[in-house]
Amino acid sequence: MFATDRASQGMGMELLETGDGSALVRMTVTAAMVNGHGTAHGGYIFALADTAFACACNSHGPVTVAAGADIAFTTPAKEGDVLTASARERTRFGRSGIYDVTVLRGAEPPCAGSTSSGASWGGLGQRPHGCQRSSFCWGFSWGFSWSLRREPTKARGWT
Repeated sequence: MFATDRASQGMGMELLETGDGSALVRMTVTAAMVNGHGTAHGGYIFALADTAFACACNSHGPVTVAAGADIAFTTPAKEGDVLTASARERTRFGRSGIYDVTVLRGAEPPCAGSTSSGASWGGLGQRPHGCQRSSFCWGFSWGFSWSLRREPTKARGWT
């Protein structure tokens, strides 16, 4: 999957390793990635975490896309910092899974941490079998929101 991921490669990301439910991706913060505060824009750090998640959850074979993600930024990154995102599978059930991603800057404390969920199905643009404006779609989104944040929220984006 990473071999055809032009967005991640365009940001200078490198896939260092991938295995069953895990991935390691590296990116150097460039001047174009720095915001008005002189630190790396959170969107780039999130993109790095999301790419590691994508490589980890697609390591099992079926096409898997993100169903949700949550990230916490803990320390700022600066221009020239080399960030490494390490993704690992926490659990898989049915066609779904939950993955933890940690973004590190060398041996320093983590720069960010993310919990992401994914769903597998036949191909992009297709909904899971039996999912047609249904309670499955709403229940799937609500279930992940509840399990990650411990508070129920209404599903968004599934119409």
